[in-house]
Amino acid sequence: MSAEVVALVVLVLVFLIATVRSINMGALALVAAFVVGTAVFGVEVSDVLGGFPANLFVILVGVTYLFALARNNGTVDWIVHRAVVAVRGRVALMPWVMFVVCAAITAIGAASPAAVAIVAPVAMGFAARYRINPVMMGLMVVQGATGGSFSPIGIFGAITNGVVDKSHLPGNPAVLFFSAMGACALISLVGFLTLGGTKLLQRDRETPKQQVATLARAGAATGSAGDSAAAPDPADDALPRLDAQRSLTLVGLLVLAVGALVFDLDIGFLALAVAVALTLIFPSAARGTVDKISWGTVLLVGGIVTYVSLLEDQGTVKWLGDGVAHVGAPLVAAFLICLIGAVVSAFASTTGILGALIPLAVPFLQTGQVGAVGLVTALAISSSVVDCSPFSTNGALVVANADVSERDNVFKRLMTWGMTIMVVAPVLCWVILVVPGSLS
Repeated sequence: MSAEVVALVVLVLVFLIATVRSINMGALALVAAFVVGTAVFGVEVSDVLGGFPANLFVILVGVTYLFALARNNGTVDWIVHRAVVAVRGRVALMPWVMFVVCAAITAIGAASPAAVAIVAPVAMGFAARYRINPVMMGLMVVQGATGGSFSPIGIFGAITNGVVDKSHLPGNPAVLFFSAMGACALISLVGFLTLGGTKLLQRDRETPKQQVATLARAGAATGSAGDSAAAPDPADDALPRLDAQRSLTLVGLLVLAVGALVFDLDIGFLALAVAVALTLIFPSAARGTVDKISWGTVLLVGGIVTYVSLLEDQGTVKWLGDGVAHVGAPLVAAFLICLIGAVVSAFASTTGILGALIPLAVPFLQTGQVGAVGLVTALAISSSVVDCSPFSTNGALVVANADVSERDNVFKRLMTWGMTIMVVAPVLCWVILVVPGSLS
């Protein structure tokens, strides 16, 4: 049995064991990375540790630390209340507002994790306060960020179009963008309808008096420690009020958004810097915030990504791609490329997958038996819509910012959604985008 096969079998065992036994999957994956790396691939421990996602670690810690402070001092309550006022109490609109906001941010060039890191804490706080399914809210935040990223000036769009140009393949940026946005909107619609969206619409059809009572009950049940008063009435825009601490926290969040989205500063370190500054100014509000960092999520994602990075560094992913490229039937090869892109991207960098797998498809694309535009678009969609997986940066941010009581459930449900999309997306993309091109 080759080293590549052993490494893949161990990855499957990590998932099976962590599912059956009560053990953190990340801790198990770190042990597996050490054993497989040193015993199977013969690399040094330092090389194994080189795959640990330090940047993702800082992002998760920095963002959850900052927004734990914002929850403690009531700033998140204030933002959520203003959002309710903006939509005139129609809570069913909020998941779509978050989808559009994330799409707009990434469409103008912001990194997808940066947009999710800024929007997800507010979105998940809104979901907790007004009894919106957190899985649905998180799914729509991530899909909005993903769809917008494929605009011609978005990061995913620029990478994909750049690789296509470099490989001398025909491309169509408009088809790529609108197809990806359509796929993300469709997934969001399915999520909205199956995860409680119809109930939200029904709630919004209630009379204003009933609506206020419903929101008040929801807010009272989930009020934060920072603002123990009753939930804000959406018709009363005077509560909760801003004080010096909340105002300065809002300034810090604005600095975070501008620094990450405009000046392309590292979102993790910037969030940590803002959080540390607020802690120095208001030390009493920082009590217990470090404990609210989602350390379990950090360990889980860090371990899995470390193992997958080991597979990438040792050529296992390329080995899979090369094997697919030599499949005799171009249509079968095209489907397998899309499936590999979806599976690997669910646990690793979407950006890296887009840059790595498109060149692997060049040999059989140049035969003309499969349409280049269709396959590239299918591969791009398959590799990106799985970012709601809790093992990806965006999915991990959603889990980390979910209410503590819901965090395990959000992780499990997002994993189910991610694994389902991982299978369904390549199939649909292949049928809709690839097969017609091969028949023309």
